[in-house]
Amino acid sequence: MSTFFFHIRTYRTVAVLVLGCLCFAEMSAQVQSGSSKVDAKQEFSKLDSNENGLLEVKEINQIWKLIRKHDTDNNKKLTLEEFSNFEIPYLKTDEELKLNVKYKTTKEEDLYLDIYYPSEKAEGKKLPIVLYTHGGGWFNGSKENIVKSPMEDPFLEFVAQGFAVVSINYRLTKHKSILMRDCVIDAMDALRYLSKHSDDLQLDVDRVYVMGDSAGGHIAQMVALANPELFKGDKKLFGHAYKVIAGVSWYGPSDFTMKELFETDDSTKDPDRFSSRITKKESDPLKIAAMYKEMSPIFYLTKNSPPLFMMAADNDTTIPVAHAYHMKKHADSIGANVDMFIVKNAGHNWRKARGDIDPTLGVITKTTLDFLLKYK
Repeated sequence: MSTFFFHIRTYRTVAVLVLGCLCFAEMSAQVQSGSSKVDAKQEFSKLDSNENGLLEVKEINQIWKLIRKHDTDNNKKLTLEEFSNFEIPYLKTDEELKLNVKYKTTKEEDLYLDIYYPSEKAEGKKLPIVLYTHGGGWFNGSKENIVKSPMEDPFLEFVAQGFAVVSINYRLTKHKSILMRDCVIDAMDALRYLSKHSDDLQLDVDRVYVMGDSAGGHIAQMVALANPELFKGDKKLFGHAYKVIAGVSWYGPSDFTMKELFETDDSTKDPDRFSSRITKKESDPLKIAAMYKEMSPIFYLTKNSPPLFMMAADNDTTIPVAHAYHMKKHADSIGANVDMFIVKNAGHNWRKARGDIDPTLGVITKTTLDFLLKYK
């Protein structure tokens, strides 16, 4: 009998050890992959704005293309179980993050932002902010673009250098009611939200840096240069101040009033191809001209503007390099602080175009980082 109980105790001990090892291995895998940082149930709850237990397309339309394959019954709604199969895109940092923070509700959709904190976060110390405004032609894209190449590397470096990185959604012009102007307003409202909640979020809104690519590069220029008083958005957020220290625009347009700046060797691309995203159905020529000017960052540039870095590709047929030269020439004429950096043999998104890009993506990332660090 005693031998029997000895074996039972032995088997129990072995089972506990094996189970413990398995649990430890699973926990280690979670820590290594970063998956333990994101709880699907928690993120589902944040996005389920009508609290009906389902995520509908209108609630997650900006990431629907990423997530729709998990809609197994094709009803354009996701259960928690279906959503749990979706690997939520986020920057794989080793520090604290806050995903899907709702900063604004509009008739078109709720808008969210993600915050990535650096390791040096200390109690009572507010952190400088790098705001990311994503590309996509003011028509597509989302805050999750930050995890894609070539955006991921510089933003991981910003976090490593002590910045809090904030990636935002803004309303897209695919909505019939949304103009390019609304994209700019939303980006400014995101900063106003951060200002309103700066104590809780531990963010220093007097040290804001902004960076975007393509359409996001244009929005970054607007946020850096334009007076936010001219772009009133949510009444609950308006009046909450912030200060932009410097801005970076990767291949973003600077002037919509000069169609020749959009001319390329690609005959399929109309130089006025973005007009409907600025004006929609407006037909009055005078109003159209005013709307083009309003959306052109160059008209907000003064000698007192924050430093701006215009980075462009010499063979870009989406946003031609002429925009960077145009902005730089005007800046020099008025004594404004604008630097320019041209990548050779490159197209949009730093794609290869007629050769290997020069310099490399690594150098582009370092040059971008060095520019912002100069003003930190």
